[in-house]
Amino acid sequence: MFKHKAILIIHGFAGGTYDIENLANYLELNKKFDVFFFTLPGHDVKDKRKATSKEWIKESEKQINYLINNGYKNIYLVGHSMGGVIATYLAKKYKEVKKIVLAAPAFTSMASKKEGGVINALFKIPELVKVYSYNEILTRVNKLPVSAEKEFMELIETYKNDIYDIKVPVMFVHGTKDQVVPPTSSEKIFNEINNNHKKIVLVNDYYHDIFKGRKNDIICCEIEKFLKEKNFMIKEEKIEL
Repeated sequence: MFKHKAILIIHGFAGGTYDIENLANYLELNKKFDVFFFTLPGHDVKDKRKATSKEWIKESEKQINYLINNGYKNIYLVGHSMGGVIATYLAKKYKEVKKIVLAAPAFTSMASKKEGGVINALFKIPELVKVYSYNEILTRVNKLPVSAEKEFMELIETYKNDIYDIKVPVMFVHGTKDQVVPPTSSEKIFNEINNNHKKIVLVNDYYHDIFKGRKNDIICCEIEKFLKEKNFMIKEEKIEL
């Protein structure tokens, strides 16, 4: 039976499907794509398990294996923040992955120990508080155990170099005002990776939550265009929105 191309979207640390729902809804309108997404272990308020990096990887593998077992031979991955790191791991491991989109990928840690770690750093970013509100940040953080931050850092350290082994077409999308994961992180990796099919989109005046805001449809359109392009037509490209 004919299968459309599958898109698997992976959200980030302390996030959820609500962070990527705008992109998912946009791509679902394209009848050539079957769109899938899920909630990582420990990121649901009803899920009281301790969140570990191994569980995040295991669940992500479970999701992609489900697609493979159901006949999808062409899988596209979209990862936001920590989800971008997980996406590169999956792209390295599974031959069925044909393209990846990395939205504000967290290949560098958000904050050093001197700043009190990731969670404390979130509350010290004025722009982040403006975008999300103090209460929303608190709600996101409180649903995770304290140990989750250590697991997050461990996941980054373990898989941050997988991007250098990826040969399938890759697209970076990053906001120029992102203070959670600085855009210079994506720019540096984009310039360093040995990949003939790479693209980076820098979104002016955008923060870490890349799939929300006035430019949402434009960003989603760029991602859709990248996913629909034939591989031989994709080349190195850098654009600003």
